[in-house]
Amino acid sequence: MKLLFVTALKESAEIVAAIFKKADIRVYSATDTIGFKNGSDKYLLDNWFSSGDAKFDSIFLFSFTGEENADHALTLINQYNQEFPGDFPIRAFVMPVEKTSN
Repeated sequence: MKLLFVTALKESAEIVAAIFKKADIRVYSATDTIGFKNGSDKYLLDNWFSSGDAKFDSIFLFSFTGEENADHALTLINQYNQEFPGDFPIRAFVMPVEKTSN
């Protein structure tokens, strides 16, 4: 089992939902968030919400899913970002789930 995290501008929520559907990820959670960026560091995680002193209405989605589904979603997100480059790409990462309560 994997934990898939995705963050994007709020306007991209429907795009992410469509990607999840194509990756056969049917159950996920979403929450609104505000990304802040102060400065312009070169480290990816420090540059998560682009550069400049600003805040961005964003959405954070996550799903506990199988490895194949998570990999498929990452592939689709990378394809989307290549096809539609911009200042605010959809960001995603996958973490292993070592134990569960079920």
